[in-house]
Amino acid sequence: MISRKQGKGNAMLKLHVLASGSRGNAAVVVNDRTGEGVLVDCGICKRAFFETAEAVGFDVAGLRAVVVTHDHGDHVKGLGVVLRGLAKAGVRPAVYASEAVLAASAPLREAVASVGACCQVFEAGDRLELAGMTLRPFPTSHDAAASFGFRFEETASSDAAPSQALGGDVLGYMTDTGIVTEEAWEALAGVRLLALESNHDARMLATGPYPYPVKQRIASARGHLSNKQAAEALARLVHEGLEQVVAMHVSQENNTYRLPRETLAAALDAAAPELSDRVRVSVAFQDRPITIA
Repeated sequence: MISRKQGKGNAMLKLHVLASGSRGNAAVVVNDRTGEGVLVDCGICKRAFFETAEAVGFDVAGLRAVVVTHDHGDHVKGLGVVLRGLAKAGVRPAVYASEAVLAASAPLREAVASVGACCQVFEAGDRLELAGMTLRPFPTSHDAAASFGFRFEETASSDAAPSQALGGDVLGYMTDTGIVTEEAWEALAGVRLLALESNHDARMLATGPYPYPVKQRIASARGHLSNKQAAEALARLVHEGLEQVVAMHVSQENNTYRLPRETLAAALDAAAPELSDRVRVSVAFQDRPITIA
């Protein structure tokens, strides 16, 4: 797949992964032009949120919205305390979730109610204009009430030069899916920054300590992408404008932080050797933040 190369000179989007893994997930997509950001999920505690946001240099005063991928606890359990902490600082982001996810998650509904947050419902295919970005939710395949990934597109400013307005920066975000859905292929095409689930090593999962039903769930079409599946997806999504890939939701029991990086790098070498030296592969961690830009 070939796409117009955007180039770092026009890069405006940045991804801060504050935490990623089965114990809690949170990430902020920032429009560097405005300093405004959108929080994707909040499954971490208030202290971790504020400390990691400060560590990566994100001013929480610029947080404009929270978008929720799905209803599992590791993605929503910290939202209430974080929203209350933000409210004390005078920051009141709107919360966006699907109707099915809201109905399935009492913690999510309680978090919204605890600060009287504006709550907006979205569905796949919607177009959300937030923080100088256009968000396009797409369905993923996970054992939740509903689950989504997001395509973030920079919204051109009104005073942008014609050459800049033709195509802004683009980031793709997909975790918690057992397969790459047809909608995901379309949404992740042509992005400059790619956050891609690489949850487990198939052999480690098969021989690891989890009960057999849990192993079946993780490896199923409604579970999580393996390193191999992520590599196959990357091989199909690579294009000349791709600059960075970060492996997400890496299991601490059924994976290592080395394996996803090596597997994704090998996929780039095989699929597009002429581009592999220009695409940086990173791994997101459970206990420390990482930024890609």
